[in-house]
Amino acid sequence: MNALPRYVPSVPSSLSLNGARWRRSSRSTGANNCVETAPLTSGPTAGLVAVRDSKHTAGPALLFAPSAWEGFVSSLG
Repeated sequence: MNALPRYVPSVPSSLSLNGARWRRSSRSTGANNCVETAPLTSGPTAGLVAVRDSKHTAGPALLFAPSAWEGFVSSLG
């Protein structure tokens, strides 16, 4: 299993994630100090997981291969 982030060269810098279904952790405290995730299902980013700051929802998002994101989350214990 390769847990490294996947480089997606064909993704334009103006990529819109408006259609993504964002969700916040059930462990979130409501203090707006968490991240939101969205599995991407279409376009050049299909199959990746987007992660963004819950305070800046219009800001940038990081994209991860599912195995990389799952590895990170499981390491949190």
